Amino acid sequence: MSAGPSETADRPGDLTAAFRAIRARVGSVVILFAIAGVCWWWVAEQMAGMDGGPWSPLGSPGWFLAAWTAMMAAMMFPSVSPTIALYARMTKTRRPSLTVAFAFGYLIVWAAVGVLALAIAALADAAAADALAWDGLGRPLTVATLLIAAAYEFTPWKRACLGKCRSPLGFLLGTWRDGLPGATVMGAKLGAWCLGCCWALMAAMFALGVMNIVWMASATVLIALEKLLPWRRTATSLTAAALVCLAVFVLIAPHALPGTTMIPMNPMSVSLER
Repeated sequence: MSAGPSETADRPGDLTAAFRAIRARVGSVVILFAIAGVCWWWVAEQMAGMDGGPWSPLGSPGWFLAAWTAMMAAMMFPSVSPTIALYARMTKTRRPSLTVAFAFGYLIVWAAVGVLALAIAALADAAAADALAWDGLGRPLTVATLLIAAAYEFTPWKRACLGKCRSPLGFLLGTWRDGLPGATVMGAKLGAWCLGCCWALMAAMFALGVMNIVWMASATVLIALEKLLPWRRTATSLTAAALVCLAVFVLIAPHALPGTTMIPMNPMSVSLER
């Protein structure tokens, strides 16, 4: 039976232990934000010239998976930092390797999503390479994706997944496992809940252009607001309203959207080195 998280450093008067606990949490948050910052810089560098508009091609598998995993670290680490920092405090030994394993398990889930996206893109290209052109199915499919993402914000599944993401202590106590394998599994479980919470927003980002730094930043802000604001219903309603507005713009005034090329590039024009 698992021994569970440590409850030391919580006794009244133990100022040294309390200071260490605070330092562990703050240090974890700083490190996560630093990693996210580096990933933002690297992804922005890699995305330069890659934006081909809605349903743009993903590039070579190796390059896309590297860029996608870095994107997920950049986008998700700020909003999951409270959970990871709390985990770092609750571990008995305060070993940095456990926190790394937890974050690694979290990213494994999102890396798997990248593999799935590549598979879907390959199937779509094999079925009809030009089907997602903006003058074909591209625009109506983008509108439909945005509206589905907006509707998902009000579903019980969204509420359940977001509830887990917004309750770090409850999640950790309910899934606690010791050791490096346990930390990895716990991180993967958190990643799965976050996937259930954010998959529709990610689909919207693919629809608008996954290689667009504007949509990446916009999705990051919405995800952080949903997970961190105390008013959950207000945050999800704001996200839904933003998605509906984007759908309207795509339908009636696509060229008014910021930072978006409305004619997807030819997949063959994507550099094979990327």
